[in-house]
Amino acid sequence: MPRDQKANGEEAFTGSPTGGQLDLGALMHALWRRKYWIVLPAILVGLIAAVAVNLMTPVYRSEAQVLIENRETAYNRPEGADRSADRDRPDTETVQSQVQLAYSRDLARTVIADLKLATRPEFNPEAGGSVFTGLLRLVGLARDPSRLSFEERVLERYYERLSAHPVERSRVIAIEFRSENAVLAAEAANAVANQLLKFQQRAKQESMRQAAHWLSGEIEQLRARVADTEAKTEEFRAKSNLFVGSNNTPLSAQQLAEANSQLVLARTQKAEAESKARMIREMLKSGRPIEASEIVNSELIRRLNEQRVTLRAQLAEQSSTLLDQHPRIKELKAQIADLEAQVRVEAEKLARTLESDARIMGARVDTLAANLEQVKKQASALGVEDVQLRALEREAKSQRDLLESYLARYRDVTAREGPDAVPPDARILSQAVPSSTPYFPKKLPTVLIAMFAMLMAGATIVVMQELLSGEAYAPVATPLADSMPAVLPQQAPSWIGPSEAPAAGMPSSRETHERKVAALVEHIRRIGRGIVVVTGTEEADAASRVALELARELGRAGARVLYLDFDPVSARSHALADDPRAPGLADLLFGVATFSEVIHRDPLSPIHVIPMGHGVRDAAALLAAERLAVIFGAVSQTYDHVILATPPLASLKRGERLARFSRAVVLVASEDQPGTAASASDTLAAKGFANIVVATASHMPTPPEAVPPRAAA
Repeated sequence: MPRDQKANGEEAFTGSPTGGQLDLGALMHALWRRKYWIVLPAILVGLIAAVAVNLMTPVYRSEAQVLIENRETAYNRPEGADRSADRDRPDTETVQSQVQLAYSRDLARTVIADLKLATRPEFNPEAGGSVFTGLLRLVGLARDPSRLSFEERVLERYYERLSAHPVERSRVIAIEFRSENAVLAAEAANAVANQLLKFQQRAKQESMRQAAHWLSGEIEQLRARVADTEAKTEEFRAKSNLFVGSNNTPLSAQQLAEANSQLVLARTQKAEAESKARMIREMLKSGRPIEASEIVNSELIRRLNEQRVTLRAQLAEQSSTLLDQHPRIKELKAQIADLEAQVRVEAEKLARTLESDARIMGARVDTLAANLEQVKKQASALGVEDVQLRALEREAKSQRDLLESYLARYRDVTAREGPDAVPPDARILSQAVPSSTPYFPKKLPTVLIAMFAMLMAGATIVVMQELLSGEAYAPVATPLADSMPAVLPQQAPSWIGPSEAPAAGMPSSRETHERKVAALVEHIRRIGRGIVVVTGTEEADAASRVALELARELGRAGARVLYLDFDPVSARSHALADDPRAPGLADLLFGVATFSEVIHRDPLSPIHVIPMGHGVRDAAALLAAERLAVIFGAVSQTYDHVILATPPLASLKRGERLARFSRAVVLVASEDQPGTAASASDTLAAKGFANIVVATASHMPTPPEAVPPRAAA
């Protein structure tokens, strides 16, 4: 229950959303308490939905699938068309274009006319409509059917029931049609698919007709240009005397080649005759036997040689019996010598004949050379005109080739104008069949969704009522000291607790101890959120005891409190953890453990505890850790109060590092050493600590619940 703020500055408890924590148990209790207000409307809405879906006219849906692919083959592909694999594979844009073709108004008019959809009431609604539709027309949210033509109304209903979309990661188009008649839905889907193929086929035929019409005009013009170009070529050839002989070679070139060949042949014959004559004369001069082929092949020389061979045989025969001075021997030798002289005379004649032939050949060479020079001059004179002639021939050939290619295309196009010669770039993959189950409404899912929505709406209303009333929030203590300044003015340290021992009739030590703790709690509340350092004037565990008591009292009051043990000597927090070997602050500072591993819950209060940890026996080493600022910043943002139990800071090396994190300091000192407490307080103030309060430690016995039972054991 909310309580008013106390005039003396104590904490105020409130049940408002800004002053408490959400209580899920209270919300669940409120939902259970009002369960009938949630369930009964949901059941009622379910019944209404069931009646509504049963009164609705069922709508059936059928689907036809069309595969977009290139259906051209080697027999119906246009001549010269690209046969690459990329051309046979339609891309995404092609599939999307076919989807838009399925929504074509011309295609829609054809389907409507074929199926006579205009005669069906489903596609020809009355111009009046319902009362709700009339209200929508008044506010401009609906069109007036009376202003639409009959065809537009039918098309509008047609497009409301048609749906075409590409199937993901494929070249398939799904064509869906919805109707109150299952058979009509299937027929309409199939009709759209068939008309899609016919539209593609007609589009190709139309493109073929247009191409044929264009080619016919171009062919007539090309024929005239080809005839004119060829006539000019022949006229120029005759005028320039650039006639062509065999093998399409100009006559001038042929004459030049023939003259050159004759000249080469004459020179060869001249050189051959001169060489033969020279060889014969060398043989005659040296007295060697005449063995030239021309001499050997002479008929006269052959007969003389035969007679010489006969005489030599007779000489050899007679020499075997007669001496050299015998008349017969001399006669034979004289006949042989005469025959040899005749051979030489014939050889001399042959040599002179060859020399005469060589001179004749020389004269012919001169004549042929002169003729060749004349032919060369004529050929060079015709070179410029020949270049012009070749240009005219190239122009005529290009025009003729273009005409022939157009004629071939024209024949191909005219042959493909037939209805079956051009296949569409698609085929029906799956025909639509009448559906046996309605597409809309889905009775059971509709009823369940309506009931679930009503359940959620009722539960939301109940939850909002609980949240707005504040009854769903648990009271949490909010310190009024949050509005106080962050740092109190520097002043002399406060003293909490009497300096004398209790006399007769005075409160007991237990009551005095409770008052001291209450005074410390009140002081910390006034200061506000932050880190409170609890230290002592000597090496003892009094400061750790006071810090633990203070943290538990703050936690019992409803604040989020963390007890942080920073005293390696006392290490009082090890007894609070489930496992004495559990990691703690030292492990967290040096990165050995995480927050979730070092934070423990106090068994005797709602506060959290971070024990000292292991591996460090000197507080100065903890103060030197680099992660100290990060960890202190994190816990300051998470908890309302962080109670930090430390060894004596007045004599601790680098103890001033805690001054920048602490909100207040509780200095625990003995009553019989006020001077020591004052000196330690001055030292802390010189190190930068603020809000120092001195608490006496005498007459502060440890309460029974200060140490958990497992620690005592």
